[in-house]
Amino acid sequence: METRYAHHPEDMKKYTTEQLRSQFLVERIFSEGEVNLTYTHVDRMIFGGAMPTTEPLTISLSKELGVSYFLERREMGVINIGGDGVIVLDGIEYDMKRRDGLYVGKGTKEILFYSKDITDPAKFYLNSVPAHQTYPTVKIDINNIEPLRLGDPSTLNKRAIYQYVHPNVCQSCQLQLGLTMLEAGSAWNTMPCHTHERRMEVYLYFDMEPETRVFHFMGKPNETRHLVLSNEQAAISPSWSIHSGVGTSNYTFIWGMCGENITYDDMDIVKMEDLR
Repeated sequence: METRYAHHPEDMKKYTTEQLRSQFLVERIFSEGEVNLTYTHVDRMIFGGAMPTTEPLTISLSKELGVSYFLERREMGVINIGGDGVIVLDGIEYDMKRRDGLYVGKGTKEILFYSKDITDPAKFYLNSVPAHQTYPTVKIDINNIEPLRLGDPSTLNKRAIYQYVHPNVCQSCQLQLGLTMLEAGSAWNTMPCHTHERRMEVYLYFDMEPETRVFHFMGKPNETRHLVLSNEQAAISPSWSIHSGVGTSNYTFIWGMCGENITYDDMDIVKMEDLR
């Protein structure tokens, strides 16, 4: 697990491209037969990927978090963006087809990740945050989610938003997790943009062709910066930062949030004329 520390927004004014990328971009999420995690001190979120092949994978972090097992004081959300797989939680199996999700409550001790076909391995993307209470584990089938359909072709942002860990679907302490798919011909994920002064966010961009790139805009609204991302890379967005992106083609992204509340639309809209 890699650790990333929190930063004051004034510091970003001095960052070179490489410094910005080293602090806010995670380039490797999935590796065959490995669990790759990043621990950001921005609201203590842990995010990353598990890609099992010939052997099951587990999360063995404990000493690093001062606990006896990973979810002793945490909750977790998972979305599978790869081939069919299985997650075993304290002996209970959950089949995880492509784009199926799972909310895992605080106190779950055993976590095992399997792929059903090692030639098409599962890719389990996970977000975990501190939790104060145990809520039931819930399997979230993408076919049972009624998406929010927003945007318009004229503004290049026609998209479907699938809410997985959300009050409309299941209970959680502070985690929210969802997936947004842009339609062909659309490129912008959020514009006009916004900030979440009360919550941070992590974006994972995927379903991209090798040559496709996303320009992820971040920073204070009057002091913007950008990161260039390729397929299956993630960007950390502190509460004071905008988080908006445009791609060279359509793409899909997973958003994970945590902080003061679980109100999806608690945001501060930024006017276009205020962007710099």
